[in-house]
Amino acid sequence: MTDFTDRQRGEEAKFAMDEETAFKVAARRNRLLGEWAAGLMNLTEEETDAYKKAVVQADFEEAGDEDVIRKLLGDLTAAESNVSEADIRTKLEEMTVEAKRQLMSES
Repeated sequence: MTDFTDRQRGEEAKFAMDEETAFKVAARRNRLLGEWAAGLMNLTEEETDAYKKAVVQADFEEAGDEDVIRKLLGDLTAAESNVSEADIRTKLEEMTVEAKRQLMSES
């Protein structure tokens, strides 16, 4: 019975670690997306910092990436930037890879 309990604890610890890693990747990705979008909107350094935080916060509205995509698309459209939803989705995928790369290099 001890082996089963040990295995269960190990799997629970792995699940928790995987969830924490996924959260860190998403937060890093969202900061990178915010920085990219801020550059397209010609924001100042202070405005960029605030915008990156706002993009991270937007991800807490609902599960999945749609809330972040909606925020970026709305803000970029309001800033009269010529960026499509497809462009944002492509950049989201690129930034996910970059966020994972950055986190792996920090470990």
